[in-house]
Amino acid sequence: MMAAWNKPLPHPTPISQAYWDALKSHEVQIQQCDQGHWFFFPRQHCPVCGSRHVAWRKVSGEGRLYAFTVSRVPTLPEFSDEMPQMLAVVELDEGPHINTTLVGVDPAAVQIGQRLRPVFDDRPGEVTLLRYTPVDSAHPGVISADEPTEQAPAPATQELPKRKISCKDIVAMKSLISEEFTGWSNTFEVSQDVINQFAALSGDDYWIHTDPEKAKRDSPFGTTIAHGALVQVLVSRLKLPLDYEVVDFNNIVNYGSDRLRFPAIVPSGCRIHARSRVTKVEQLKSGVQMTLEINVHVVGQDRPSVINDLVMLYM
Repeated sequence: MMAAWNKPLPHPTPISQAYWDALKSHEVQIQQCDQGHWFFFPRQHCPVCGSRHVAWRKVSGEGRLYAFTVSRVPTLPEFSDEMPQMLAVVELDEGPHINTTLVGVDPAAVQIGQRLRPVFDDRPGEVTLLRYTPVDSAHPGVISADEPTEQAPAPATQELPKRKISCKDIVAMKSLISEEFTGWSNTFEVSQDVINQFAALSGDDYWIHTDPEKAKRDSPFGTTIAHGALVQVLVSRLKLPLDYEVVDFNNIVNYGSDRLRFPAIVPSGCRIHARSRVTKVEQLKSGVQMTLEINVHVVGQDRPSVINDLVMLYM
């Protein structure tokens, strides 16, 4: 089943429509004037000689890598599933330059000047996007509409033995208080299907969460977004990399939250992860109460989407 495309898309104009129609047919077409000058982006006149006698011509689409950069922070939250992004400028054999992204290539192996070929990405559905890969790459020339977005594999991590902290040792418990956050948890994709399931369960089916077409047209975010409460509960799907384990208790009571805020949105299709820190430990008559601040972020975003000061009582 084809996943909903949650990323921004180009909007063809009367001048550029032929270019996008050609990509739909898995062809690259650029303009040429009657004096033989090739050019791109689409215009009504030749930028070299000013001629208005221009026509669209099919080309191979091949060229060389003119410039590139490796983006390890998403250019928008919706691109968090494509990290790292290989942003590139390709110089076509005919001369014009095209902005694009590279696929099917190791960032460490990219070299200025290397030969590239076009890859037609049909996944957005309403338009086909033009990407590039090295001419000798095994990457297919077409990314089909039902193929998932490629994701960099998560680095393997070795779980180290955890420190055992007795809840009866108040000094040891208070030693967990820190200004520093832990490392990041695993990631989880907040897909439209997950949002729809939560909407059905909670009864909150407001269109900004559940209607992609209306959200694309009327929402200030240009896409559907996850419920704040959904992102909060998804913490249970995220394994926080704590280097300690509290022991010597009979029961844990979840008292709720001292603070719960939703500072930033989570667009549908984005991946989230979390980190935490202990901010308070108190000795009570009934046990030891710990406050754990949990911050959930869209991958690559500095501003958290959820801040939850979770209060737990060890008895």
